[in-house]
Amino acid sequence: MHRRNLIRGFIALGVCPICAQTARAASAHWGYGGSVGPEHWADLDTRNFACSAGRQQSPIDIAGTVKADIPRIDISWLKGGGRMVNNGHTIQINMPEGSTLTRGDRVYQLAQLHFHAPSEHHVAGMSFPMEAHFVHKDTKSDTLGVLSALLTPGATNKSFAGLAKVFPARPGEEMAVDEFDPNGLLPASLGYWTYEGSLTTPPCTENVEWMVAMEPVEVDTADIKRFTTLYASNARSIRPSNRRFILGLS
Repeated sequence: MHRRNLIRGFIALGVCPICAQTARAASAHWGYGGSVGPEHWADLDTRNFACSAGRQQSPIDIAGTVKADIPRIDISWLKGGGRMVNNGHTIQINMPEGSTLTRGDRVYQLAQLHFHAPSEHHVAGMSFPMEAHFVHKDTKSDTLGVLSALLTPGATNKSFAGLAKVFPARPGEEMAVDEFDPNGLLPASLGYWTYEGSLTTPPCTENVEWMVAMEPVEVDTADIKRFTTLYASNARSIRPSNRRFILGLS
């Protein structure tokens, strides 16, 4: 399938829950356990073939990294205007247009962010209690760029705590989060690792540019529990690196 069609499939299937209700109607039911779990995603829908056949799947263990002269990240995210939805797989915040991430000569627009527990990516074999994915689309192409922030227990994080207080409890519920500031979920340092990977949910589309922040972000343990009460385990297992280069900028 042509890459453009894969991206369209990504939107239609609800990996970007801007179209959550359409996704539920258009795709086969999938989940994180049993007969609908990650090892069966490719069997549930032919559009998910990359979940088993792909050679650049995510997440991976960040290990054996190579220090490289890669572009620094510049964040320009706007505060407010988002809508938070429980889409049946995670809690996600759909963002209005205008928030961007610049990396070298590439400019990406932030479409949405969502959470996984435990973390999907590992670092040298170690997992974290949660992970936030900031999903962006290149403004000049179909390329997706995802910035990952690993969440660890510690001090209260105002941005995350504000969401956690009002997480929609039931699938399909959504609400405005006009005061939410995504910048609050960024680490102090934007050193990162990067590699070529995929979406971590069906249809597991490849050609995704991953940027995994090196510095974890502290959030309150009680707020982590508020998420895991809803989604105790919504993380895809580690996929083979298949000799991909993992480049690092500190």
